[in-house]
Amino acid sequence: MQVSNRVIVVTGAGSGIGRELSLQLLKKNANVAGVDIHENALAETQQIAGVGDDRFKSFVLDISDKIKVDALPELVIKHFGAVDGIINNAGIIQKFIPVNDLAIEDINRVMNVNFFGTLYLTKAFLPHFLTRPEAHIVNISSMGGFIPFPGQTIYGAAKAGVKLLTEGLYAELKDTNVHVTVVHPGAIATNITENSGLGKPKVEANAQQAKMALPASQAAEIIIKAMENNKYRVTVGKDATMLDILYRLSPRFATNFIGKMMKKALKNG
Repeated sequence: MQVSNRVIVVTGAGSGIGRELSLQLLKKNANVAGVDIHENALAETQQIAGVGDDRFKSFVLDISDKIKVDALPELVIKHFGAVDGIINNAGIIQKFIPVNDLAIEDINRVMNVNFFGTLYLTKAFLPHFLTRPEAHIVNISSMGGFIPFPGQTIYGAAKAGVKLLTEGLYAELKDTNVHVTVVHPGAIATNITENSGLGKPKVEANAQQAKMALPASQAAEIIIKAMENNKYRVTVGKDATMLDILYRLSPRFATNFIGKMMKKALKNG
C-alpha cells in the first residue's frame, strides 16, 4: 500500500523508531496520527516535522488501557475523516534478569504493553480497515520474537505472540483488502531502555550499543518500504537477518550462541 495521501496511525511516535516512522511518512505525503504515552514527546515530534494538526495529530494514550484504545478510532476518524493503516511500534523491554527473579507485576506490564497493546489497537481499527479500499497493519515484533535472549524471556514471549498474531491475521485477511506485515528489528539505536522505566544505560554500554545498532532512521525506512511493498515479513538489521538464518539452521546452537553473547554483554555492561 502506497502511503502517499493515506492516514497512518503510529504508536510510540514520541521517540525512536516511532518518531522516525512519523517523520518519514509525513515526507512521503501521508498524514499521521501519532500515539504515545508522553505528551511532550509527541509535541517534539510534531515540532521537528514542522507541520500542523492537519498533517500530524497527537493522541496521548496508554496502549494497555483497552477502554481508551477502543475510543481511539472514533477520535482519529473524526479528525482525519478515515484511517488507512497502523504501525504498532510501541513497546518496552523488561529488566535484564531471569524469569525466576522477575516480579509478576513486571511480567504483566511487559505483556500488557507489547502483546495486548498491539492486539487492542489491531482489534479496535480492523473493522474500519475492512471498509477501506485498501488498508495495512504493520506489527513490530523483534528478533527476540523468534530467538530467545536470556534475561529478556518475557519480552521475547510477548514479541513471539506478536509474531504469531500477525501471521495469523495475514492468513485470515489475505483474501480481503487489508495487508499485514510483521517486522523483526535487531539492535536499533533508540532510548527503549529509558522509556521502559529502567533508567539510562551505563555510558560505556550505551556507546557500545549505539556503535553496533542500526540508526532508527534506517530502520524506519526499511519498515515503510516493506509496508509499501506489502511484504509478509521483514528483518531489520544485519544482526536480525543473520540470527534468523542461524536459528532456522540450528535452533539449539543459535540459542546457546545467544546465551553466551548475552552473558558476556551483561558482565561487561
